[in-house]
Amino acid sequence: MRPAGALLGWTALLAVSALIPGVLEALVIDIPAWVPPLSWGALLALVGLALIDALLVLRLPSPRLQRHLPASLALGRWSEVQLTLEHKAARALHLRVFDHPPPGLSFEQLPQRLVLETGTRARLSYPLRALQRGYSVFEHCEVMLCSPLRLWETRRVLALNDSVRVYPDFARLHDEPLLGIDHWLSRIGVRQHQRRGPGLEFHQLREFREGDSLRQIDWKTTARLRTPIAREYQDERDQQLLLMLDCGRHMRSQDDELAHFDHALNACLLLSHVALRQGDAVGLSTFAGDQNRYLPPQKGNRQLNRLLGTVFDLQSTQQPADYSAAAQHVMAHQKRRALVVLVTSLRDEDDEQLLSAARQLSLRHRVLVASLREDVLDRLRHSPVQRHEQALAYCGAVDFIEARNNLHERLAALGITVIDVRPQELGARLTGRYLGPCGVKKRLAMLIDTCQLRLLAAFCLA
Repeated sequence: MRPAGALLGWTALLAVSALIPGVLEALVIDIPAWVPPLSWGALLALVGLALIDALLVLRLPSPRLQRHLPASLALGRWSEVQLTLEHKAARALHLRVFDHPPPGLSFEQLPQRLVLETGTRARLSYPLRALQRGYSVFEHCEVMLCSPLRLWETRRVLALNDSVRVYPDFARLHDEPLLGIDHWLSRIGVRQHQRRGPGLEFHQLREFREGDSLRQIDWKTTARLRTPIAREYQDERDQQLLLMLDCGRHMRSQDDELAHFDHALNACLLLSHVALRQGDAVGLSTFAGDQNRYLPPQKGNRQLNRLLGTVFDLQSTQQPADYSAAAQHVMAHQKRRALVVLVTSLRDEDDEQLLSAARQLSLRHRVLVASLREDVLDRLRHSPVQRHEQALAYCGAVDFIEARNNLHERLAALGITVIDVRPQELGARLTGRYLGPCGVKKRLAMLIDTCQLRLLAAFCLA
């Protein structure tokens, strides 16, 4: 409990008024005889009122409080948290409310003042923004109660345990990049088209036709409907996509509000969303330190939820990435040929280990390496050189870029595609590479029919 501003102000005013008569008497200035007793009496009365007010505020019951959090938070997005207060005391409460969000969450509009009438319920809200992924645990909320005479404030800490998951900003998938990709696909006439065929995936039931195999007859449905019914299957011409995400120390670089690792994670989710829409199976393998996780490739919308549940609390480590161990793990678990997308930040010290891992992966899979490039390298390379320190920084940046380009060339010599891109552009580049002209040509048999194929060929030739 602490004194309020009103108590401090009145105490200072009455103390000065009680001391002034003594000063005036010392200066041989006549004052009425009743002034000193009146001043000290007023000061003593204030002390008595303060004691009574302190006893009353100590007996005030704490209000009941509930916190309402969103089902989940998106990294970097603002959300709203609501607090509901209720009390049943005999008089209204004047209070200030201050919630205590955990580290990694920024907030505004706290603390807030309100008057809580007896027997009523009040609701207030404040904006909240997540800066880190994972679990965020709220432990308590602080309430400052004002005494009835507004002379004291008492601090009450109310235990209020809540938790919320902070996911990557999956809402960005519906922003400009994805809308642009959808517009590009629709403009060239690409539509997902399920071809009839003797594959292993069931598509639908239909009437038996001439030329159908007897193995296609669904005997139970035929007996129930008293007419021949055949099973229709769809071709299994989809591919498997496996994302290898580096969680090592190189991914801890940060050019803006998000680290390179968060940009890479958002790009992987964007690519997964697009690939699952195209009917491909998507899987994930993370490596470095204790962040080794594996999700086998599967198809369907539920796979996206599994991906989010797997990576929402994933963090980069301070340990270097072991490319060889990651490649051995993928080769042991991914038997079927797949498109392996390795998202990392290449350094010249990784050349031998990375080349060995890429060579091992390319024996069975098609490999695409996406390397994140720091913005500071571009700034140093294009900034004017006027002083000795700037010349040293420029030469260091050029040497680093040349060493990285040399590693890219050695990977290209192995037949491995390399994308060198800024973190903010990774999602669009990966998705464009997946859905670009080369990728579409390889997926025409599943995506478009014969008429659309002719239109697309004419479009490409034009």
